[in-house]
Order: sequence, then C-alpha cells, then structure tokens
Amino acid sequence: MARRYTTSIPKLVSKIHYCQRRRLNSTAYINLDDSKELFSTVTTSKLMATAFTLHVVMNEAMIHFGSKVMNSRLMDTPISREVLLGSIEHTLYHHFCGGKTLKDADRAARKLWESGLQSMLDYGMEHAHDNASCDHNMREIIHTISSTLSLPSSPVSSVVVKITAIFRPQLLKRVSDLLRWEFMDNSLHLPWKLQSFPLLSNSSALYHTPHGPEALTLEEERDLDLGFERLIKICESSLEANVPLLIDAEDTAIQPAIDYFTFHAAIMYHNGNKPLIFNTIQAYLKDSKERLVMAKRAADKAGIPLGIKLVRGAYMSTERQLALSLGANSPIHDSIQDTHDCYNACAAFMLEGIANGPGSLILATHNIESGKLAAAKVVGTGMKRDNVQFAQLYGMAEALSFGLRNAGFKVSKYLPYGPVEHIVPYLLRRAEENRGFVSTAALDRQLMRKELLRRLTTLEK
Repeated sequence: MARRYTTSIPKLVSKIHYCQRRRLNSTAYINLDDSKELFSTVTTSKLMATAFTLHVVMNEAMIHFGSKVMNSRLMDTPISREVLLGSIEHTLYHHFCGGKTLKDADRAARKLWESGLQSMLDYGMEHAHDNASCDHNMREIIHTISSTLSLPSSPVSSVVVKITAIFRPQLLKRVSDLLRWEFMDNSLHLPWKLQSFPLLSNSSALYHTPHGPEALTLEEERDLDLGFERLIKICESSLEANVPLLIDAEDTAIQPAIDYFTFHAAIMYHNGNKPLIFNTIQAYLKDSKERLVMAKRAADKAGIPLGIKLVRGAYMSTERQLALSLGANSPIHDSIQDTHDCYNACAAFMLEGIANGPGSLILATHNIESGKLAAAKVVGTGMKRDNVQFAQLYGMAEALSFGLRNAGFKVSKYLPYGPVEHIVPYLLRRAEENRGFVSTAALDRQLMRKELLRRLTTLEK
C-alpha cells in the first residue's frame, strides 16, 4: 500500500504556505548573501550538524583516501570491511543518502518537502550481473514509484533509474558496439532495433568499436527482450503514478545503448506536451551539444516532448584513461572552462526550445554561475517555470538550492538510498570526479557559520 503524506501538522502547513508565498512574490534574483533568508527553514541543530559534516568529509584528501580504502584489500576481509562501512555510514553515507530503505528515504523526502524542496528518489543499485538481479532491481524501482502516490502536491518530483540496474552491462556494451558500427556503416541492419532519436554524431567517441562486432546471439536477443520488458513495466508504473523517470547517464562505452533505450521509452510514454522520461546529457563530453540538438530536432519533428536532465558528468578519470589506453583523443573537454561553456550553451539551447514549444529541462548543477545564467534565461524568455527545474545532490549545495527556491524556482534534491556498500562507491566516484563539490561545500560552510553566529548573537533558535 502506498504511503501518503499529510499536512495536518500546523508547523508543516505554515512552512508550506511560507514557501508558496515566496514563489508567488519572488523574482529571478538569486540572493546567496542573506544567510538568514537562505536557511530560514533549517533548524540550528541541523545547521550545526551539516556544517560539521561538510568540514570533516568535503576535502580533497578525505575524498582520495575514501576512494582508495573502498578499492583496497581491506574490503575483502569481513572484519575490516564491517568497520570501514560502519564508519563511512555514520559520516559520508548518513549526510549524503536518504537511508538504507525506502521508508528511510520517504522520511528524508518529507523533511525536504517541509523546507520547500522536492526529492528525486534513487534506488542506488547499478551494474546487475544476471537476470535475477535485474528482476529484483526492477521490482525495487517499481516499489519506489508506487510509494510516490500521495497528495497532488507530492514531495517527490521524479524517480531515478539506472539502465545498468535492469540490463546486464555486458549486453549494453554489445548493443552500444552495434549501434556505433551502424553509425559508421549505415548498410548494417539491426533487426532488433526499434524507433529512437539520433544517438551519435560525427564528434562522438567511436574508438570503443574498432572492428565490426558480431550480431547478437539468440541468448543476447532474449536478454534484450527481457530488459525491454522490465523497462516497459517501469514506464507503465511511472505513467500510472504520474511521476517522471530520470534515466542516469554512464560511461561512453555503454551510453549509446542507454540513450537508445531511453529515447525509445520517451517516444512511447509521455503526457501530452509533458515528457515522462528524461534522458541525461553530460556536458563534459565534446559531442554533448551536437547530440542534444539532433535529439531535440528529431523530437520536435515527431511531435514528442523531449525531457532532458543536464549534468556536467561523473566519469572523467576513467574516460580519459580508457581513451589514452586505446590511443584515442579524450572524449572529455580539454578544460573545465570548456565544460562550463558547453553546459551553459546546452542549457540556453534547451530553454529557448521549450520556451515556445514542448519539452522540459532539469538543470542538475552545483555551479552558481550556471544557476544564475539559467534563471536569468528563464525570466528573459518568459517561459513557464513548470517546464524547468533545478537539482542538486542531497546534502550538497544547500545555499544554491535555497537561493533558487527563494527566487521562485522548483528545486529538487537527488536522494539516493540503499545498502551502504552499494551507495558509498557511487558517492565517492561522484565526489572524486566533480571538483566543484569542494568549492560548493566551502561556500555552504561559510554561509552556515555566518548564520550560526547570527543566531547565537541574537539568541534565535
């Protein structure tokens, strides 16, 4: 039975009304200077705990150390593994995750909702190794979707899906190889291929497939059908619950297959001019803008509302290492500024496209400049704010989240949940690959210290 959120508690009602009034009366100006205004819905005890945790865990040395430990032989010994996971659970995991279970995540989502933020629920399992694991993950994702059935104003804005949780990664690699080879040789016929949008461009990374791959075996085609069945069941559940699905991006070796499955699902499932399925574009890839433009134009021509979640990317080190090992140029932009420029250009293109047409955009960013530029673009185009929202990771970029909320925008927190041993490697990877974490955490700590000092000197709670 689906859990339902209530607004019977007077304190909760007053907070929600406060946030609604802010949205109605605010402008696009994002004020990140007024700590009192930013953290008005955060208790002093929560501020103190958050500031302390960020101070402990968000530094380069800690990130590198955590990554090395999680990949060391210490994780192979039961006793040391239990000790390490226990210590991480009470620091990094506790701060950046919604909990081990869906019930835990629901509680975290409700707390965010009370502060005027929504949640993107993410059952953080990925890289299933057999069909039994894929089936289990599918059931968990559907259970997550079903849990969002609540009041019309739901605290959950979307549910995150990793294609590697419902398809074996090796099969995704095989499908991606065939899709890449088809792009290079358009005489190739893929009998299993269904309708989709353009997946690759002339600037895409094609070095993963240096030779013509073998056709899928009968067993692989059977597994492909099983994976499609899982995806369809998830989409049907999403349609019934009227909650969007966000399909996460992964590394370029398997990304063509992920794009293929996602775009096919987006064609099949949508709500009029509102997309139900969102694909993820990683702006640190050199071909990201070109692929985005191609997909948007194809979607517009087909009369399909395109949903895009725009991120910078989280596989920088591994992508560069693989390209180097194969003697190819890196698919990642040569500088962080190039990535910033690409992100902002992709955001501007999508915002212009959906200002007067179908589609929606989720701007997942911790970068303050990107947030301000996108907010100004929304106001400049006069578009409906229902078609755009911002997102940050749970426990990170609090000032930006609250600043955007106060400026009248929809803001969600990416809220992963699941077993500690499965979630922590993901978080460490994201932290290690995204150096913006550290600078964003520094700003949060500075503003939180400022607000704590103000409350202590004025005796406010």
